Amino acid sequence: MPTLDAILNELKNVPVEKLDDLFSIIHSLSVNTKESGEKMTQILSYAGSFDEMTEKDYNDFLNQTENTRNNLFDRDLHL
Repeated sequence: MPTLDAILNELKNVPVEKLDDLFSIIHSLSVNTKESGEKMTQILSYAGSFDEMTEKDYNDFLNQTENTRNNLFDRDLHL
């Protein structure tokens, strides 16, 4: 794995006209903490959603989810 110094040395060789492209690529790889925080908030809004379910209903839900997952791609597709 390249070190930060090796990457910075390579950046010196990038033509000036390619810097905008390079910046876009680097920016697309970096973590957007604001966006990640918003997604985390949306995900956490579901926390505790199953608390109100009975154990039987919860187990039925898990079984149905497992069956759906197992059979979702269990089809013979001949095109």
